Amino acid sequence: MSNQPSDIEREIEETRERLAGTIDQLLYRSHPKTIVSREVAQIKAVYVDPESGQPRTDNIVKTVGAVVGVVATFVVLRKIFR
Repeated sequence: MSNQPSDIEREIEETRERLAGTIDQLLYRSHPKTIVSREVAQIKAVYVDPESGQPRTDNIVKTVGAVVGVVATFVVLRKIFR
């Protein structure tokens, strides 16, 4: 590595470009719409098979069962403590 001014300037410019690219990536990844679309895709992957597009009934039934269980628990607790 030489210490010529032109080499140093080139290195500085390359570093600036890399930093600008990194900042752009961070801004994109932290944008609320990007975060929401990522989360929606994750949730969708749990309930829809990405290859066939068919619903994953086993996961849907598990979720519905859990919701019904929680609601039933609240109903029972409410009747007990009334």
